[in-house]
Amino acid sequence: MNFYPGFDIQPTTQPMGFHYGTNIFGPEVENRSLDSIRKSLRNPDCDGPDPVYSIAMDVGKSEHFRQLQQLHLLYGAVTYAAGRLGDEPVRSQGHIHKVSPFSGWSTPEVYEIWSGKAIIYMQESAEDDPGRCFAVIAQPGQVVIVPPNWAHATISADAGQPLTFGAWCDREYGFEYDGVRAHKGLAWFPVIAPSGEIDWLKNLNYLDSELVVKSPEIYSQLGIVNGKPIYTQFEENPERFLFVPQPQLVKDVWQNFVP
Repeated sequence: MNFYPGFDIQPTTQPMGFHYGTNIFGPEVENRSLDSIRKSLRNPDCDGPDPVYSIAMDVGKSEHFRQLQQLHLLYGAVTYAAGRLGDEPVRSQGHIHKVSPFSGWSTPEVYEIWSGKAIIYMQESAEDDPGRCFAVIAQPGQVVIVPPNWAHATISADAGQPLTFGAWCDREYGFEYDGVRAHKGLAWFPVIAPSGEIDWLKNLNYLDSELVVKSPEIYSQLGIVNGKPIYTQFEENPERFLFVPQPQLVKDVWQNFVP
């Protein structure tokens, strides 16, 4: 990988998944088939890699297992196949995080890119008016935060290589797909141009919106240190990411949040 995430975990390709090092815990991976995400794609009948991506929810150092449960934090890891989905890049389904029974809030997510090149696309709403729309382009070692209630998807910006990333999540995570599926996707579709770059097409099932393409913020208001693995930052200060399972602790930050 291009970026060491702070503990011994390595993505694999055949089969797609993860190898866990000594004293690292992690589950059997969940694979997302192409059929399972077709409803979120611009062309649902496209060809592409299958499985599209592999997920390991709840990974970390064995010494932290009980502490993570007590703090209601969960660290997930995801690896995407190289390739493309028709004229779209490999990507996840668009969704919103369900309201957590722990906090009563839709919870945020803290992404960290390990290898490849990512675009975290997000919009304020999955209603007819999507609100503000952002495509945040992130390289290995960079962090991107999706705020509560926003619809979002993770996109591989380089079809020639796999994309791998980790993320801090709420332990009682869940996903809502209905709003996105009712609009046949998110408000903007990523499309691979002949040059290999990503272009964006409006989804006409939404009201008109503008897309801001940008690099990640630094997020100093949330105490995040740029360039240091977010798992290491948890080790140094286990309360640093309590805003993930308890977003109400920093409720003012989410007002007019810019990712």
